[in-house]
This record gives sequence, structure tokens and C-alpha cells, in this order.
Amino acid sequence: MAEVALRNITKRFGATVALSDVSLTVPNGAFVVLLGPTGAGKTTTLRLVSGLDRPDAGEISIGGQPVTQLTPAQRNVAMVFQQYSLYPHMTVRENLAFPLKSPLLRTPADEIARRTGRVAEMLQISHKLDNKATALSGGEMQRVSIGRALVRDPQVFLMDEPLSSLDAKLRADLRVELKAIHQEARATFLYVTHDQIEAMTMATHVGVLEKGRLVQFGTPREVYEDPVSVYAAGRLGLPRINIVPADLFGPAPAGVAWIGLRPEQIRQGEGQEADVVRVERLGDQTRLHLQFRNHDLVTVTDAHTGLQPGQTLKIRPDNPFHFDASGARIH
Repeated sequence: MAEVALRNITKRFGATVALSDVSLTVPNGAFVVLLGPTGAGKTTTLRLVSGLDRPDAGEISIGGQPVTQLTPAQRNVAMVFQQYSLYPHMTVRENLAFPLKSPLLRTPADEIARRTGRVAEMLQISHKLDNKATALSGGEMQRVSIGRALVRDPQVFLMDEPLSSLDAKLRADLRVELKAIHQEARATFLYVTHDQIEAMTMATHVGVLEKGRLVQFGTPREVYEDPVSVYAAGRLGLPRINIVPADLFGPAPAGVAWIGLRPEQIRQGEGQEADVVRVERLGDQTRLHLQFRNHDLVTVTDAHTGLQPGQTLKIRPDNPFHFDASGARIH
């Protein structure tokens, strides 16, 4: 494992600026998740760290050593993609062992067998080692894909939305496994996703990217509880944060154009009346979709609430976030 540092990185593709003066440090042994919509610069960041692309400006170091001019093979990083990219004619064992057979590594046969067996056990696919890759389920194929990265024991793991093509249950299962792998391997992970649940459940740190700029970096809890902007606030939290005009509930402080209310920041049972439009019962909680002065709000309430669409309840804001007209946070 190793610290990854990007310093003043800029990357252009023709007239498009994919990254603009980005500085980011991935701490040694951290699980850093990059969040942002398509085009924010997440995958470009991974490709620059891996060496698949070169920056137009700035420096990248891994483990304190400059790597900007090194090839991908010289950087000792492993990348896992959304697509499994397995060799269909090979068995699981052969797919796992393939990276270790590189002439650059010169790994002895007994060491290949040891590492392959250990990784297969870690990923719970030991019983599939002699199966062809084509005989696996989607979740099993992604485990093998992750295993091919783990078996190399690289300095850094780079993962580009590796769970996005799986169904909801498999994604949930593999989130737990990936976090366990990170803790067991004590490795440095740089992980790209647009799924905020993955960020909240797996990350030690979250980097929020917007149009090629890093707008906030911190623990998931820090980004959730202390967002720097409307944009950053909207990257984490389900249901999403409610952004409404600052004077919706009454006079607003000077300079405040918008207020942000997480579902738990809407106090129920006191204040002003809102209409219940829809009730979503999710088992452990119930979401209330409200209409208040022609604005839609979403909050959460007791799982066993008796509220029904068409009823009203009283609400008030509880310590909302304040934002200026540009969306920047006002403390």
C-alpha cells in the first residue's frame, strides 16, 4: 500500500478540460471514493494515476516517488473496470494467475499457486477454480476480476464502477466483501462511482468532483454534515437533500438565497401545515413526500406512521444549511 498524491493536475482532451488544477492526496491505506456525475473527471483521474493517460500539467506520486513519466507496468497499480474483461477460454484459476505470469514479475509457480489460492478463498470462489469463466454468474465474474487485481499485491487498487452492472443484491453483497478485503489487505483503494450508497458504506474519504474540479474532500460524515455547496450536498444522502428558496418558511438571513434540508432536518408536529402527497413504506423507515407552498419536500418518519396521502402535518426547518445565490455554503 502507498499514499497517492496528485498536485495541480490538468488534463485536456482537445478543447475539453477533463481535470483543472486538481490536487488530491489519497492517504496510505485509505479507501477513497470519487463521486460525481458523468463528465466530472472521475475516470480520467483513475487513468492518470494508472498511467493509461498522461497529465498536461502537474505531478503524480505514489509512495512518495514521482510516477508521471512511468509506464503503467512500472507503477505497480492494479485496475478493476466495470466490465469483467476475463479470458473466456481460461478457468478461474488461470484467470487469477494470469497477471503473475508476466515476464516483468517472474513469479515462481509455487508462489502463483499460493497467491491464487489465498485470493480465491478471500473472495469465496475456491470451489469455482476449475470452472471456465463463461460458466460463472455475474457476481462470480466480478469477484474473479477483483481477484486478478488482488493477486498482484499492488501498491494501489484503482476501481472504476466495478459494481454498477450487477443487480441490487449482488451490489450490496460485494460492497460488504470489498470493505472486508480493504481491511484485511490494508491496501490503498481509489474507487470511482456515482452511487452514493457505495460511498457512504465503503469510503474512509470522499472526493467530490464537479466539471473537472475537486470541490470537497473529507470523510463521508464530514461531506454529509458540512457540505461546502449545494452541489456537494447533493452528492450524498438518500433521500436527496431538499433545496428550497431561503424565505420559504419565513424571513431569511441577509445574503442567503437557498436553504438545504436533509430529511432529518425537517421537524414534524410543529410549525406550518404541509400536505402529504405520497407515503413510501420501506420497512425500517417511511418516506413522506410533501407539498409545502408549491414546493416538493421529502422527509422520513416512523416506519409505522398512520399518515396517508391527502392528510396534513405541521413541519418546520431544524438548523438548515444556508447557501448564497451561486450555491456556495454560508456558515
